[in-house]
Amino acid sequence: MINFSTLPELSLYVHLPWCIRKCPYCDFNSHEKPDGIPESEYVDALMRDLEQFLPWVWGRPLVSIFIGGGTPSLFSSASIARLISEIRARVKCLPGLEITLEANPGSFEADRFRGFADAGVNRLSIGIQSFDNQQLKTLGRVHDREQAIAAAALAVEIFPRVNIDLMFGLPSQSMAMLKADLEQAINLGVGHISCYQLTMEPNTRFALQPPPGLPDEELLADMQAFVVNRLKQSEFDRYEISAFCMPGQASQHNLNYWTFGDYLGIGAGAHGKISAAQRIVRTTRVRHPASYMESIGSTPINETEVSIEALPFEFMLNALRLVEGVPSHRWAQTTGIDVGAHPRLLDQIGVAQKAGLLSFTSGRFQATARGYELLNDLQSTFL
Repeated sequence: MINFSTLPELSLYVHLPWCIRKCPYCDFNSHEKPDGIPESEYVDALMRDLEQFLPWVWGRPLVSIFIGGGTPSLFSSASIARLISEIRARVKCLPGLEITLEANPGSFEADRFRGFADAGVNRLSIGIQSFDNQQLKTLGRVHDREQAIAAAALAVEIFPRVNIDLMFGLPSQSMAMLKADLEQAINLGVGHISCYQLTMEPNTRFALQPPPGLPDEELLADMQAFVVNRLKQSEFDRYEISAFCMPGQASQHNLNYWTFGDYLGIGAGAHGKISAAQRIVRTTRVRHPASYMESIGSTPINETEVSIEALPFEFMLNALRLVEGVPSHRWAQTTGIDVGAHPRLLDQIGVAQKAGLLSFTSGRFQATARGYELLNDLQSTFL
């Protein structure tokens, strides 16, 4: 039986679903923007959405806010300021909490960036993906190399914490091209780099028609190793399989998510996870923006309870992506069940240890070096 002695930390995810153009690799809930984004109406809907959750989380403070999309930087700074102010009026926020906003260099304006900072955003995450103009065209991005560099350089001046997203394993990408991208990223002086492999996600244009020239497995492995080693040389700590940061620059929102913390999810297509009343619930929202704005607040929260049998996989799926793993007491804190009290967990741990994929010593779950290389196999142990 689930029985929480203390509840995990609580974050808030806010989804702003519009983009200038849908990228062919993207499987997020994003929609090409209309001639005029209904910013005020959408923020109204977000607040109705949040208010539905308030009885679930009375008295619990937010440790982070993440405004994702879509391309949130398409919204005006006035709308982002109103959004953050309205959230603070409804939910207790810890002093200095991390507030991240995702931005696209294609919607980059100096005054807009400054307005986001004035609104309370203290971490900007910029979706650059590559500094190569041909690759950007292939990926369907609306910015070019010069815009990407200018946006990141200004962000570093304005925001105390800046992340940039990069991809590797791009069509016809050579090792030399990856090195050039990574050197440019390092030279920008950002404190966080998310560098991940391009994958053909289901229900995307690339999945239906993969681009020619994708690197083979051997080159992908060499690229991954190069990224890890080069960023380590520049004093970036690899703390998650695709996340690298300078000291003190790890994403608190993502850490809470990866360690099975709670998070409210508001906005079209948003997902959430909440612990309350001896149960853990996953929540989802209708995906289409117009339907969301029309129905939210008048329809019940769509919720699915996480079964006790599913908890090992739910917990380990992201926790084992962390290089240092997680302390075992985090399991009890976030699931409400002691390690030895779950009917299958110890058996699953034993299987993973015997396979050389998992270390469970000194009160910590951690993937071994082999487990990190075979992460999918390790995670599937807990299905």
